[in-house]
Amino acid sequence: MLATFRTGIEKFIQSHAKPVEKYGHQPRLYALTRHIGADLKYDDDVVFAAAWLHDLGVFVGHRPEDPAELASWDHVRYACDCAPQILQDTGFPAEKIPAVLAAISEHQPQDSPTSIDATILRDADILEQLGGIGALRTIAKVGRDTRFSTFTDAVKTLRKNLEALPGQIRLENTKRLAEPRIAALRNFLDAVESESAGALF
Repeated sequence: MLATFRTGIEKFIQSHAKPVEKYGHQPRLYALTRHIGADLKYDDDVVFAAAWLHDLGVFVGHRPEDPAELASWDHVRYACDCAPQILQDTGFPAEKIPAVLAAISEHQPQDSPTSIDATILRDADILEQLGGIGALRTIAKVGRDTRFSTFTDAVKTLRKNLEALPGQIRLENTKRLAEPRIAALRNFLDAVESESAGALF
């Protein structure tokens, strides 16, 4: 049963993740949760499901296309609304579904997680916004996301992430994992500033 529902969830997300690079976030995120939670007691089934399903609402075909609707779109609520049926269809243990929804609903940096499962997921998601991966994920949105019309928009977001996100990490394991990512993102942004010569646009 374990392999069945995990495979089912992975296949569902792989088939729905659009643009295609959106798919990589899920397996990376889950791998990070394993590192973060290595010496902690938590429910790996819950974290697995939440890690794979938490961003369903940001995929093209699930999020609205109208810019005005997209500006007020609650992708977390959408994921929480859709997740129960997906989990049921893949044979996920029914008694664990509420914990998955709670973790999804508390995974963003501004949230205050109320369980160790949610805390691990939230910390891992913060790591994905730092380092080289964080830079790639943000830059890939330029010209395709209404928030990012230019490289300047992307750099502003990356600088904000560098300043704000490290201080929001909760767990010691995550803080250690964050150190090289913080340094990498800082070095990248310094290089962009130096090389752009005021003409980034």
